Amino acid sequence: MGAFLKFAIVAAGAVFVAAVQPAAAQTVIEDWTNVKAPAAPELKPATVDPKTTALLVLDILKQSCNDQRPRCVASLPAIQKMLADARSHGLTVVYSTFPGATMADTLKEVAPTGNEPNVNAPANKFTNPELDKILKDKGIKTVIVVGTVANGAVLYTASDAAMRGYKVIVPVEGMSAPNLYQEQFTAWNLANGPTISANTTLTKMSMIAY
Repeated sequence: MGAFLKFAIVAAGAVFVAAVQPAAAQTVIEDWTNVKAPAAPELKPATVDPKTTALLVLDILKQSCNDQRPRCVASLPAIQKMLADARSHGLTVVYSTFPGATMADTLKEVAPTGNEPNVNAPANKFTNPELDKILKDKGIKTVIVVGTVANGAVLYTASDAAMRGYKVIVPVEGMSAPNLYQEQFTAWNLANGPTISANTTLTKMSMIAY
């Protein structure tokens, strides 16, 4: 067999192998501009037992809810109403702050009463074991989560609560972030994440019954 024929056979084989090999998968970074947002999650009604339900008000502080975070400021009236409804029905209310902040930094519109507990922790408030202890000591089985930021305190605290077996309710008008995309992927993850979604109800405040 001549050298040229051998080369031609080898080259043809290489072309065939290349043709049948799957194309290398692109990472999400290369495909970023091709990503299309999925359909919005369905909002569902929720009914709670006030005796076993707690409202978690996360990080509504002057450092995180101010003119530089207008979506948080816009959520204050809804959270204020949620607090009034929760208190009138006798729900446990628990507040949070993050490292470097204190309860004195809580915005006056949603300020705690003197006997409502609080925990200080980074984004996932369950990293402070006091939160789980407060909830268990009060026989809490369901948590309603509101606060800021959606992709931080709300997402990680709600997710951990669901992983721990609590029923989790997240009213979308009570979670805010610096931009809509952060709220969007938070809502999608809570509604679709493994294990998390099974214990989480994405809703609106008007769809919560006591």
